[in-house]
Amino acid sequence: MLNKLSETLRKYASGWLVLVFLAGEMFFNAVILPNQQAKIEAGSGGVGPIDLQLFYTPEKVYSMVAAYGEAGRASYRTFELTGDIVYPIVYTLFFSLLITWLFQRGFASNSNMQKYNVVPFGGWLFDLLENLGIVTMLSVFPATPAALAWITAIFTLIKWSFAGASAVFMLIGLVKALMNGFKKQA
Repeated sequence: MLNKLSETLRKYASGWLVLVFLAGEMFFNAVILPNQQAKIEAGSGGVGPIDLQLFYTPEKVYSMVAAYGEAGRASYRTFELTGDIVYPIVYTLFFSLLITWLFQRGFASNSNMQKYNVVPFGGWLFDLLENLGIVTMLSVFPATPAALAWITAIFTLIKWSFAGASAVFMLIGLVKALMNGFKKQA
């Protein structure tokens, strides 16, 4: 399945498609996400979104959930089920297509490195699992199941690990593509 996904990305990776998803990534990061973060912080006395934490304990996350208040929890839950479903798709396709495009210019087409273009999909999967955990914590509050918080925190940490790995692969691809003059490799 991952090989098929990697091949599909290689088939469709083009500069213009990378730019389309870059524009989507920039729009989310410049408009949508800051507005949502400001909304969360305004209603909670400055407590930010759970999604931006690298890791947390049940005590910390449930104190954040409590600070959001009922209206804040409802608003955050709605965003998690709408905008934070779309955003991971946008950044996953941007990262994957960019890695693919750069690797096509940095490595031979039969290089095993080409298969690492699917790494951002790990981030996507764990972002969605994290969202499910966050929505559940927001929904069951004032109950504070520690196991749910720990599992969600692990999903969060794994999501960020995949994001970091994706950034490393983008950097490797950029360096290798620069070394080859951005010429597509055979």
